[in-house]
Amino acid sequence: MDPWTPQTTLGPYVLLEPIGAGGMGEVWKARDTRLDRTVAIKRLKPEHSARFEHEARAIAALNHPHVCQIHDAGPDYLVLEFVEGVPLRGPLPPNDVVRLALQMASALEEAHGRGILHRDLKPDNILVTRKGSIKLLDFGIAKLTAPTDASATMLSGVMGTPLYMSPEQAEGAQLDARSDIFSAGAVLYELLAGRRAFDSLAALLRDEPAPFEAPAGLRTAILRCLRKRPADRYADARELRVALEQFAMPSTDSRPSVAVLPFVNMSGDREQEYFSDGLAEDVINMLARLPGLKVTARTSAFSFKGREARVAEIARELGVEHVLEGSVRKSGQRIRVTAQLVNAADGCPVWSERWDRELTDIFAVQDEIASAIAAVLQTKLAGKRTATRYTPRVNAYEAYLKGRHFTWAFYLNRFVDARGFYEEAIRLDPQFALAEAALAEYFHIAGSGLMDRREASALGLAAAERALAIDPALPEANAWRGIYAIVRDYDWQAADRWFRVAMAQPTISPEIRHLYGYFYLQVIGRGAEAVLAHRRAIDEDPLNLIIRVGHAVSLRAAGRDDEAADEARRIMEINPDFTATYTLQALDVTTVPPAEALAYAEKGVAQAPWQRPSIGLLAGVLSRQGQELRARDLMAALDPDSEGVSAAFTMFHALRDEPEEAARWFERAIDQRLQFVPMILLTRPYLPVLRASSRWPALARRLHLSETS
Repeated sequence: MDPWTPQTTLGPYVLLEPIGAGGMGEVWKARDTRLDRTVAIKRLKPEHSARFEHEARAIAALNHPHVCQIHDAGPDYLVLEFVEGVPLRGPLPPNDVVRLALQMASALEEAHGRGILHRDLKPDNILVTRKGSIKLLDFGIAKLTAPTDASATMLSGVMGTPLYMSPEQAEGAQLDARSDIFSAGAVLYELLAGRRAFDSLAALLRDEPAPFEAPAGLRTAILRCLRKRPADRYADARELRVALEQFAMPSTDSRPSVAVLPFVNMSGDREQEYFSDGLAEDVINMLARLPGLKVTARTSAFSFKGREARVAEIARELGVEHVLEGSVRKSGQRIRVTAQLVNAADGCPVWSERWDRELTDIFAVQDEIASAIAAVLQTKLAGKRTATRYTPRVNAYEAYLKGRHFTWAFYLNRFVDARGFYEEAIRLDPQFALAEAALAEYFHIAGSGLMDRREASALGLAAAERALAIDPALPEANAWRGIYAIVRDYDWQAADRWFRVAMAQPTISPEIRHLYGYFYLQVIGRGAEAVLAHRRAIDEDPLNLIIRVGHAVSLRAAGRDDEAADEARRIMEINPDFTATYTLQALDVTTVPPAEALAYAEKGVAQAPWQRPSIGLLAGVLSRQGQELRARDLMAALDPDSEGVSAAFTMFHALRDEPEEAARWFERAIDQRLQFVPMILLTRPYLPVLRASSRWPALARRLHLSETS
C-alpha cells in the first residue's frame, strides 16, 4: 500500500493530516474542495480490501444522527463524515451515562432494523462530540443479517475486540442483535465503573462482572446486557432503549402517584361521552390541588381510552403507583358513578365505591372521590387543599364539560361546537372564570385557520381579560393573557409578568408549563429553561404529543439537535400519524438527510393541507434538492393575500437562502400578527437567514427583540 502524505489529492479530496491507524488501514483528515468541507478518508490495507465494499454498503444503509455518515467511495477508500470528538471514556455520572446510552441504543436500533450488526462496539469506536452527543464509528466488520442479502450473511473468522465481544462472538458462533447488546453492556459498565467489565477473554467467557456502583434499576439493566446466554439479554436494541428510557429523567419524586383513566360511559348514548370524560377530568384537576400527590395529566391518562391494556402496563407507561378506573351512568337527572383505585404493583383494588345521586350532587360526588383517594394514598392529605375551587352552577358546568370534550377532540367538524358550549356556560354562570379561560384557548386555536385571525385574537384577548377580572390568580387565565401579549403585540415584558403570576400558583398544569416554554422562553433565547419546563410537563403528562413537540423545539433552541431528533423519533413511535412531528423533522433541513426531510415535508402537507406554512416548507425543501419546477408550482398556487401565506413565503425564501425576499415576507407576517411568527420563524434554520438581511435591525425592533436575539 503506497504511503499517503499531506496534500496528496484523491479526486476532489486533499489529504491534510493522519488522524488514526489500525490493523485494517488508516484514517486521514481531508478537505472536500467541491463543497469546501472537512471530511475523514479511510483506506483499507490490501489484505482487507474484500471488506471494503461491505463496509461502504453497511454505512450507506444507515441515516442516523448518532452514526458517522458516508459521503463518497473511491477505488480503495471511503469518504466519511468528519467528527470532531474524543473517544468515550468513564467514569461518568449515571445521568450522563443514560443520556449517551439512549443515543447508542437508538443508533443500534436503526442498524438492527436494517439487518446490520456492528460487531465491534467499544469505547474507541464511539466518539463524543463537542455538543456532548455520540457518533458510532467503524462498521468495517459489520455484518448484514438480512436474509435477502445472501452474499454477505457469513464472514469467516472471529472479528471484533476481545474484551468487548459477546461470548458467542468469541466462540465463532452465529450472531444476532443480542451480540451487540452484550458489547453495549460492556461499554456502559465501563462508563459507570471506570474499569472494564472483564480483564481477559477467559473472564469474559466464564466470570460475572465485578460489583459496581450505580442506581439499582440501571445496574440491573446493564447486568442483563452482560448475561452469558443471548436468550437472557434484551432481545434487541429497541428493548434496551425502552428499558433505559425510564432512567432518562430520574425522578426524586417520592410522592404517592395516581393516574385517573377516562370514566366509562355506561349510558348507552355516545352523546353522553362528554359527561363521563368531563367527570374524570375534573377529578384529575381536584386531585392535582392536593399537596404531596403526583397526578398524571389528562392527555396522557386519556390516551388509554378504548385501548386494551393491563393496569400494570398503564402504570408503567405513565410512571404511577395507582390507577383510578370508573364508570358513569346518566339518565335524566340521575347519575350512578362507580370508582375503583388499583395498586399497580399487584393489580389489587385498594378502594372502591358507588354513588347513586341526583345530578345536582355531582360536585359532592367529585369531592368524595378525591377525598377518598387522598386518604388511601396518604392520610395526611385528606381534606387538605392549597386553594378553594369555585363551584359553578351545575348546568353551566355541564356545558363547560361539553366544550372541553370537543376542544380535546380536535376534529374540525366538532371543534367549532366547543365555542357555543363555553359561551353557554358563561351565560348560565357569569362568574365561571375557567370557562372564560377555555374560551380564550379556543379562539387562539381557531385563529390559526378556522376563523378570521384578527377577530379570533380580539375575542380571545377579551375572554382572557374577563377571566382575570373574575379570578386574578387563575393560572389558565394568566397564561393565555401572556400568550395574547406575545402574538398580538410582541410584548415580551408583559408576557413575562403574566406568566410569572401563572407559574407562581400552587397548582400548574403541564399545558401551562408548555405554553411558558414554547411561546415565551425558547423564543427570547432562554432555550435551556424551556427544556426544563417541558421536561417537568412531560414528567406529569408523558404521552401528550403537543408537549413533546414543544420539548423537541426547545431542545433545538438550546442547540441540542441530536436530542431533539431523538425526541422526534419518540413522538413518531407513540403516534406515527401525528402531523406536527413531520413538520418538526422537515424543519431541521440542516441535519436531516435530504430524502428524509422531503418525505417528512410531503407527509406534513398530506395530513394538513390547509396549513399553508407547511406548503412553503415543502416547496423550500424541494428547491434545496433541485426540484425547482414543482417548488415554484406549489408557491404559485398560493394566494398571496390568504391566511398564513406570508409565513409560507418566508419559509420558502429562507430555505433557498434568499434573506432579502425572506425578510420582505416576514415583515408582512409581522404586520398580519401571524401566530407562526414567534414560534416557528424565529428559530433555525430561518432566523440565521433573516438576520443576514439588511431589514433585520428594523424587524427586530418591531418584534421588541435585540438584534442578536
